Amino acid sequence: MGADMRNGDEGNSEPRSRLEAQIDLILHGVPGAEEGLEDAAVWPPDWDNADKVNIDYVDYLYRDHSILVRDADAVRVTEIVRGEPVQGENNLRGLTLLRLAEAGLTVEEACQTVDRALGEGIVTPDHIFYICGTGSTCPATEPEQVPAGAPPDPGVSTEPCDGHGVLVAVLDSGIVKDAAQEHSWLADVGGDIEPIDPSHILPYAGHGTFVAGVVRTMAPRAEVEVRRTFQRVGAIYESDLIKQFSDELKKGANVISLDFGTNTRKDIASLGFEVVREQLKNYPGVALVAAAGNDGSRRPFWPAAFDWAVSVGALSANWRSRAYFSNYGPWVDVYAPGEGLVNAYATGEFWYVEPPNTGRRARFDGMCRWSGTSFSTPIVSGLIAARMSVTGENGPQAAQALLARARGQAMPGIGPVIFPGQACDDRHNP
Repeated sequence: MGADMRNGDEGNSEPRSRLEAQIDLILHGVPGAEEGLEDAAVWPPDWDNADKVNIDYVDYLYRDHSILVRDADAVRVTEIVRGEPVQGENNLRGLTLLRLAEAGLTVEEACQTVDRALGEGIVTPDHIFYICGTGSTCPATEPEQVPAGAPPDPGVSTEPCDGHGVLVAVLDSGIVKDAAQEHSWLADVGGDIEPIDPSHILPYAGHGTFVAGVVRTMAPRAEVEVRRTFQRVGAIYESDLIKQFSDELKKGANVISLDFGTNTRKDIASLGFEVVREQLKNYPGVALVAAAGNDGSRRPFWPAAFDWAVSVGALSANWRSRAYFSNYGPWVDVYAPGEGLVNAYATGEFWYVEPPNTGRRARFDGMCRWSGTSFSTPIVSGLIAARMSVTGENGPQAAQALLARARGQAMPGIGPVIFPGQACDDRHNP
């Protein structure tokens, strides 16, 4: 990544850990190629202390000088913290973004003040949701090379339940131009084009294309739309994200695949997605499938930790154990293959930014191998779509049927598991 932008130490040319590399990416971007997220901050502020830098010490990422509050609470909160409502096209009915005075309370001080006056959860930071983030992240690895012409793994399903007539929305990085023409299983996949510089493929570029490819291997005839939700450094503020999620609901998606998430202050549920949940009541046939995250932790990862979302952890490459990076715990609903998957990617030269490969470059020819709960999630999303196409069930009904099967074949030490090829009730012997 060049000089350590966080510390301004020109003598320190590499981050000390993957955690530092990923947070530096969000804060500062890739020098000369991509900017970081404006106003991005980390709590606690001394997160980069050499003796403390670890996933347990980094609490949450957020927008500086801003907090979130429900519309109904905005007036009384404003009186307490002296915030100013932010007006903009991304405002969502039900949620207010308050801007704090530059010389006033910090975000943490504002949250503590309102906690004492009105109770916890009335206000929250405007958290950063990310594909890359505070631990092993989503994805758990940087992309790895595969031979030119390598087929997808898992392969394209030949089952009779193929997802026909079901719309799957993928909120991600967009889709690589011409990917739908270059890979047969991506034929007719639509969405927002992700600009790629083939001379310098940036971190997490091609992520949406890979995810869409995984959905299509499970449900080859599903309609898939990939949105360019994350336009910089694989991250977006909660207040901006939920507006896009709300827009996708209105477009008629049957399954929404969310390959991102966040840890939150005091592990309080994401306020933005609580507001979205109220909107979901008007769309009862939509299944929300969300990545459990890759911190190897029990800590809740939102929105996957909501009981109304289908939260997906990752199995290791042998499909018989939990992947080392996958989050886990009672809030994770199901585990699916997520380590060493192969699917569509960008073409060009990728520049690695994380240890131990920092500074290395590698040539990719439209395919790669990748790992993370980002990729076990579209396996489940695709299986739900495939089942819907033959049963007539809506999204939540198909999801619950698959979860029932997953619980019936739970593995000791892991929990409920599901595999490719199981949407049509055919047994799979992993």
